[in-house]
Amino acid sequence: MGGLGGDGERVDPAEKLASKQKQISIGEFFEKNKHFLGFDTLQRSIITAVKEAVDNSLDACEEARILPEIKVEIQRLKGDNLKLISQDNGPGIPREDIANVFGKFLLGSRFHAIRQTRGQQGIGITGVVMYSQLTAGAKTKVISKISKDSSAVFVELGIDTRRNKATKSGENREIWFDEKAGEAIPHGLRIETKMKAKYQRGRQSVFQYLRMTSIVNPHASISLVVRDRDGSIIEEGDWPRTSERLPRVVNEIKPHPHGIQTGTLQRMLKESAERKLTSFLRHNFSGVSMRAAREILTEAGLDEGRSPKRISADDVHGMIAAFGKVKLVNPPIDGCLSPIEDLLIKKGLSKAIDSRFASTITRSPKVNQGNPFQIEVGLVFGGDLSSDGPIEVLRFANRVPLMYQQGGCLLTKALEAVDWKRYGLDHPGGKGIPKGPAAVLIHLASTNVQFTSEAKEAVADNEVVFEEIRLAMLEVGRGLKGHLKKSSQRKKAKEKFELINIILPEISKKSSELLSRGEPDLAPIITKIMNAVFCEEELGWDENRGLATCSITIYNYTARARAYTILAKWPEGEGTAISENPLGGNKQARGLWAWRLDTLNPGSATTIHFGVSGLRKGEWSDAEIFYRGNGEVIGATKIDEKLLDELRKAEALVVAEAELEQPKEPISQLKERAELSEVSQTQSLNEGQTNLFEDFTTNDGFEVEE
Repeated sequence: MGGLGGDGERVDPAEKLASKQKQISIGEFFEKNKHFLGFDTLQRSIITAVKEAVDNSLDACEEARILPEIKVEIQRLKGDNLKLISQDNGPGIPREDIANVFGKFLLGSRFHAIRQTRGQQGIGITGVVMYSQLTAGAKTKVISKISKDSSAVFVELGIDTRRNKATKSGENREIWFDEKAGEAIPHGLRIETKMKAKYQRGRQSVFQYLRMTSIVNPHASISLVVRDRDGSIIEEGDWPRTSERLPRVVNEIKPHPHGIQTGTLQRMLKESAERKLTSFLRHNFSGVSMRAAREILTEAGLDEGRSPKRISADDVHGMIAAFGKVKLVNPPIDGCLSPIEDLLIKKGLSKAIDSRFASTITRSPKVNQGNPFQIEVGLVFGGDLSSDGPIEVLRFANRVPLMYQQGGCLLTKALEAVDWKRYGLDHPGGKGIPKGPAAVLIHLASTNVQFTSEAKEAVADNEVVFEEIRLAMLEVGRGLKGHLKKSSQRKKAKEKFELINIILPEISKKSSELLSRGEPDLAPIITKIMNAVFCEEELGWDENRGLATCSITIYNYTARARAYTILAKWPEGEGTAISENPLGGNKQARGLWAWRLDTLNPGSATTIHFGVSGLRKGEWSDAEIFYRGNGEVIGATKIDEKLLDELRKAEALVVAEAELEQPKEPISQLKERAELSEVSQTQSLNEGQTNLFEDFTTNDGFEVEE
């Protein structure tokens, strides 16, 4: 029954309910749902705050092409309160933009950009300011200095959540002075904020987050100091940069039809300024040529001259269906992604983990539902890693550490899908995380990472991404298997050789004394007993010339002369080169060099020595040695010629595909035919490269994967 209004008329219940409806602002929503932003527990709140500040600093420095120097300080206050100070050497923020950056939700420059970025929504750092205000009743202090200004801006910020707008107070300008350096700071940003939070140590801590961040950002220098209420240091960490090379600049790309949904296409059509559908398709999407645009419209039953603004909902559904039926070129994948790359993964891991062996792989970029992505995996083994419990799993998405929900993350599930027992780790029942003295790094770089929740703590399930991670795991697993096999072989051979060299000389000496004869030459006897060819490599560092050196010695402990081709895997990449190589040799494939040894006489040894420039001391920690020839070489692996040939073909296809993707200016009369030819060639190369490369990567080192 309805109630009575002011004039005695009965009020309908629906009208009464409708009158209570109120518009809420974005700020108010997040204020009441702060757990969406990662502020659901006191322990996680400080990690979330540090994450948002550090991610912003890294992004700003990289976009300004500045090598990042980031300092984080945490101070315990009364009760469950902390003060967070984060400072960087980035470009700073102009005065007129400070309030929007720190005080307005969903304001950002990356949301509509299709490229690899750490963040997109423009929520993170504003959430930190809001959480500080909500839990500690405090404003966030910001100091910003840009290069062109002579002084820095000092300001205190809060948030008006109803209006989604920053509130400012105490704004002034003065020189920002670095007391330790004794000079003015040229540019940078400093944030100081208080909040209700707890600092804890362990795997889910600020220390671990910064440690993981330093691994995938070897170009950054990061430090942490945590102080107790009396000013004493509770915990500290320092991770200096190990590379002077900034990540490559990522370029924005247009959306691809395979990743477009119905509602998005409807909006794009309504907002389009194009006059024809063919122009709309070609100018708003990647991978759509004039030929492809006409095929899409023919398949959808649409006239190519129609205006995009006048397309009905049924026609939009027809276009979406046509996108899946017409063959389209993949979107450009190299410019929009910024992988860490093999050598830099090793550099990053060396900053935080002391290990004896490292195996890394950066897979070729792939496309899933129109979104480019790339998988990287690194595995380290031995050193000071504990062998008692599960291996350490380091998960990353677009260079950002994933600290929580490990069990529900796609990256973890792909790791668990591999039978690690066959690669040398303890893996009871072939389920769960394997055990042993190892750590595995998994990095997903993508223009559109799909997370399981707004807090971005775990990657959602995806069959294509899962399979790419699994294949990468197999590759690093094969590297570990080869390392352990080689170590075992060498250990046994050395023990046998040392035993013979101790016992035989003693027997020879005693026998000679008893018979009053001279001691015989034991070399032929030792050779006959050993009956093996032994290979041993040693990595070193030439301080004077700044060269990473490798010496490979082959001992012939057999009764006849031998001939081999020795191959060594070296860290070929941007900025590295073989600069010292007395025996010459030749290149076999990327990162693989070969030397021919025509005569290796019985009882003799030959040493191959070469140096690599462009590396730092300690960056090259393990060399893989292969061989061609008859008979086994202990300490090396026999090369599989078929797989080597397929690898060469895959590399040639990558080069050819890159050449085809270069922009061309076809003659106007042959434009349509050139487009058709270019599309068909590129598609066949994509298919051929994928098949060959996956054939190569699904082989177990030099044994076929079951």
